[in-house]
Amino acid sequence: MSRKAKEGVGSGVFGLGGLLGGLGAMLEKLGELAERGKDLRESGEIASPDGKVRGVYGFNIRMGLGDDGERVSVEPFGNVRKDERTGKAAVHEVREPLVDTFEEEGHVLVVAEMPGIAEEDVRLDLHGDILTIVAGKGDKKYRKEVLLPAAFSPHSMSHSCRNGVLEVRFQR
Repeated sequence: MSRKAKEGVGSGVFGLGGLLGGLGAMLEKLGELAERGKDLRESGEIASPDGKVRGVYGFNIRMGLGDDGERVSVEPFGNVRKDERTGKAAVHEVREPLVDTFEEEGHVLVVAEMPGIAEEDVRLDLHGDILTIVAGKGDKKYRKEVLLPAAFSPHSMSHSCRNGVLEVRFQR
């Protein structure tokens, strides 16, 4: 087996040594993104020596979202984040789900990907223009604060969750 195959490079699973290679590949993709002006999603996993997945990380980068086509949005997801005390990357128990927000005619749609979660496992909290998503079942725990394009009333909100995909609609 080659060294590259052992480290899992190219398969989306990285040891700590392969993490930097994965980030380098993502930077190459950013150059492609700038040329194409489309969405880019990259993710990976960090495995412990025994092969168990300890960390999941990723970024969703979107370009050309504004009227002028110049706006760039970078949304991280996963459970690998900077530790505020040490400043180093750390694996947290709670993951940030991948979230997309769509402004459609008559409503705003928020879609969150949370594998292993059902509708009864989800709790939503709305305060003006901030939606907080909290979900958990077994060892799968998710939390994300989403900035909405406008303030909404809780009465304008409806949601469904099927196969780990949460959809939250806000009627205008």
